[in-house]
Amino acid sequence: MRCLNRDIKKIVSYYKRKTGTSDPFAIADQLGILYQICNLQFEGCYMFLKNHRYIFINGNLPEHEQRLVMAHELGHALLHRKENCYFIRNKTLLLNSKKEIEANKFAMELLLPDSFFDEYREFTVDQISRMTGYHKRLIELHIRSKDETKDIYSRSF
Repeated sequence: MRCLNRDIKKIVSYYKRKTGTSDPFAIADQLGILYQICNLQFEGCYMFLKNHRYIFINGNLPEHEQRLVMAHELGHALLHRKENCYFIRNKTLLLNSKKEIEANKFAMELLLPDSFFDEYREFTVDQISRMTGYHKRLIELHIRSKDETKDIYSRSF
């Protein structure tokens, strides 16, 4: 799992450099990943249909949640290209499936860069969660990933 953390960090860094942005909507635009904000019974989904990548976002969500769902689904589009994935808040955040964990790590790496945690290093997980509007479990997942990645880079080979 440790190599995976480093790889997701590298993948996010690559797409941020390539597109010049950390906005998941702008990244999708530049990569030709189509998305639509519409009325859904769930938060969002990623679909691979006829060799095209599509993301659907629930338009009834607040804007910051749409951004989170978009980042999560963008993670699926880039990490799990040919899989169809649905974001359901009560289930997706709590799932332990490898693909959902990867998409959550991708979203957090994209939306909350290291510089954010450097600036707010004295804040608790609860405070960061309230400040960003992101679920505590996502913040905890990201902090654990950062710590594991730091361990990898601090080892001498």
